[in-house]
Amino acid sequence: MFRRIIFVLFLIPLAVVLIALIVANRGSVPLSLDIFNPANPALTFHAPLFVWMFGALVIGVIIGGFGSWLAQGKHRKKERAYKKEAEKLRFEKENNPDNKASSASTSLVMSN
Repeated sequence: MFRRIIFVLFLIPLAVVLIALIVANRGSVPLSLDIFNPANPALTFHAPLFVWMFGALVIGVIIGGFGSWLAQGKHRKKERAYKKEAEKLRFEKENNPDNKASSASTSLVMSN
């Protein structure tokens, strides 16, 4: 139900705005990559404005995702260390014969 509400309140109006943007910006717009001679036809590309806008949006999402991934690296590193430590402790517990007896006695004490 919550997904349906978000879909109706956010995604449908967003789709309407994007369609209106596409219809309003159908004209061909040049994108020149030569900053010293903008009239150079070899480095000028023509496409509708909405294509350039969506391209910029996609590039921004990719760059933002990469930046977020880099920023979360320290958390992933800590998580790997915690998993390694937990696996080490699990291995020690399973392979320690003294620990099996103590864990049984602990469980009996805790059940009373």
